[in-house]
Amino acid sequence: MFKKNDVIEVEVVDLTHQGQGVAKVDGFVFFIENALPGEKISMRVLKLKKNIGYGKVEDYLSKSPHRNENVDAAYLRTGIADFGHLAYSEQLKFKRKQVADNLYKTAGISDVEVAETLGMEEPYAYRNKAQVPVRRVNGQLETGFFRKNSHDLMPIEDFYIQDKEIDKLILFVRDLLRRFDIKPYDEKEQTGLIRNLVVRRGHYSGQIMLVFVTTRPKVFRIEQMIEKIVAEFPAVKSIIQNINDKNTNAIFGSEFRTLYGSDTIEDTMLGNRYAISAQSFYQVNTVMAEKLYQTAIDFSDLTENDIVVDAYSGIGTIGLSFAKSVKAVYGVEVIEQAVEDAKKNAELNGITNAHYVADSAENAMANWSKQGIQPDVIIVDPPRKGLTESFIKASAAMQPRKITYVSCNPATMARDIKLYEELGYKLEKVQPVDLFPQTHHVECVVLLQRSKE
Repeated sequence: MFKKNDVIEVEVVDLTHQGQGVAKVDGFVFFIENALPGEKISMRVLKLKKNIGYGKVEDYLSKSPHRNENVDAAYLRTGIADFGHLAYSEQLKFKRKQVADNLYKTAGISDVEVAETLGMEEPYAYRNKAQVPVRRVNGQLETGFFRKNSHDLMPIEDFYIQDKEIDKLILFVRDLLRRFDIKPYDEKEQTGLIRNLVVRRGHYSGQIMLVFVTTRPKVFRIEQMIEKIVAEFPAVKSIIQNINDKNTNAIFGSEFRTLYGSDTIEDTMLGNRYAISAQSFYQVNTVMAEKLYQTAIDFSDLTENDIVVDAYSGIGTIGLSFAKSVKAVYGVEVIEQAVEDAKKNAELNGITNAHYVADSAENAMANWSKQGIQPDVIIVDPPRKGLTESFIKASAAMQPRKITYVSCNPATMARDIKLYEELGYKLEKVQPVDLFPQTHHVECVVLLQRSKE
């Protein structure tokens, strides 16, 4: 029987969906960081539960041909790039398999082909947004990322998957904060001023927004800092302060103040312009978001007479990209600020046939039904928890020809598809899209078509 700190030889046989190696020994299943299928390792037992355990690699006895040796272990330890050790072509295969496995296990579907995952030509330095904690490490203010499952900051200078300009700005601001002797936040003591830096950069426009998240309103010599930042980075069009004085994991508090420039930056997606505020939801990988949305548009096969419902519409990015080629778009989003943004974005692009309401998706569907609005296509893009049963029933009751489902979680997507199939919709197409290279996340677009009565 094993005990903690035993060192044993094991072969890694599988990967979990979060990128841990899986080994099976004497009825135990072990999960091991930074271990790939096919590798033989000498493993130290870290923790044991009833019939599962956690181990760490002491030594590689043989390595996988698919191992990426060039990745810094810090990215694996922080979870910034929890698949960074796996060759990119294999990451894409793994994501496709995840989607297929979920469809089979949850919905019993194995006869619909899951297309090969759409990947990126350059699968790094893609993130257009960074949220970076500021803490004291060994007596010095540092920016970096928390070690997995902890609040210990690991100083990091090159974030690997972030836009390089964003990385440069963060380092510049870090050095300024040190120079001006600004105190970093201390979670345990609840002291210090600066908690986080949040940076957004338009992929096409290059415009940058910097948000200082502070514990209190007054920041000593902030004007001098702003002057230096703008002189060094003329692309910074917006500097905002957010005040968060609560002991919480949430990044933003409720109060935002614009310190320099405008409240928003602009970027384009699929040819439309968007105003993006500090708290707007805007996909972090613009290049792949365009592919994701284009796939959803292609699957929907829209015509100029179509009425389309865009559920979970955010700031309008999906609906507005095809609004000009359909009769009308009806969007619903529960976050009021996002609905305001969607209306502004429609205006910004001269779109007059897109109508947005702030409501739960179920309520909006019921109201539109009462008004006699009959959608030809419903596009859904829900959060990780997927759709509610009441939404699925309400959307099927409107009897659209097609339901195009954009998912960021294959497990909840498969569960929802099963219910749609029971309500008379059949799964026709499945396309995984890699919006988050080097990480375990996978997005997917599926097409459900109403069965002919």
